[in-house]
Amino acid sequence: MKSFKQRQKEHDENVKKVVKRLKQRDPKKDGLVCTARKPWIAVGMRNVDYKRARHFEVDLSAFRNILEIDKDRMIARVEPLVNMGQITRVTVPMNLSLAVVAELDDLTVGGLINGYGIEGSSHIYGLFSDTVVAYEIVLADGCVVRATKDNEYSDLFYAIPWSQGTLGFLVTAEIKLIPIKEYMRLTYTPVVGNLGDLAQGYMDSFTPRDCDQDNPAKVPDFVEGMVYSPTEGVFMTGRYASKEEAKKGNKINRVGWWFKPWFYQHEQTALKKGEFVEYIPTREYYHRHTRCLYWEGKLILPFGDQWWFRFLLGWLMPPKVSLLKATQGEAVRNYYHEMHVIQDMLVPLHKVGDALEWVHREMEVNFM
Repeated sequence: MKSFKQRQKEHDENVKKVVKRLKQRDPKKDGLVCTARKPWIAVGMRNVDYKRARHFEVDLSAFRNILEIDKDRMIARVEPLVNMGQITRVTVPMNLSLAVVAELDDLTVGGLINGYGIEGSSHIYGLFSDTVVAYEIVLADGCVVRATKDNEYSDLFYAIPWSQGTLGFLVTAEIKLIPIKEYMRLTYTPVVGNLGDLAQGYMDSFTPRDCDQDNPAKVPDFVEGMVYSPTEGVFMTGRYASKEEAKKGNKINRVGWWFKPWFYQHEQTALKKGEFVEYIPTREYYHRHTRCLYWEGKLILPFGDQWWFRFLLGWLMPPKVSLLKATQGEAVRNYYHEMHVIQDMLVPLHKVGDALEWVHREMEVNFM
């Protein structure tokens, strides 16, 4: 395994290659600048077609290393193609974590910053980009700058999130770390009623009805809700717990094992057995939806959730989305473009009920 010092040396050399490549560009002949990353590599199920046009491509494929874990500053310094699985594999054994961790292993730092990442702890820490303290950016003219919220490039610091890579090439991000514990204590709460009742159950998961949201004891570390139909949902709240607490006669569920039921289906069991509590190892909780890609796994492999498949071949899951996209035919590609929706929405909490009503009315989508 390479040391952080070796990785930093490689990083500096790779940045020089990017700068050299940009210096070779003739704006009059070479068109717009973009990465050389193929559209099918992205985690989303849709192929992005803009790169079919003539562009000046820059290869960033080497930027996939964790450069430093600074326990004193509580900062992880990483390259943009580092994914969530890599980071948690290194930090969780140290009882450290990113403040906002995306649930799927293959989601990358660069994608979560240049797109947007909203996850189960965002009610405390904000979007993924809100936990970044500095960016190293290569601009179109080859200049390398470090942008923070209070230096001369502060405008760039605030503009990079959601910019989809249009302002420069991200080559390093410095991201906040937080202390964590070994387990997650999860409470599964079923709600049955109309969409308004489901929305209220979701809002109640975030903060007590006495509105004492500034009291850490009353606000969970993680919140997640699954809506299974217009009348049924399960809302899950999680709090970090020590190994000692988890092993005091409590139920421990190792959801990361290949033969375990897919997580969204496991969560759904609360509708039959009522509210229950269990403890999950923290890293397995972070990546609880990786094996089944939320419920997308059921669409990709309809029998993948069956006990016999999970026991015999569950270790093969999940299929790589990039492989599926690289091998899909035109008919499947058109289906995903025209008939399939995967959409994150940022909605004020008091508008959740209206959002559920709109999605149900306009899209007839149940799983949310």
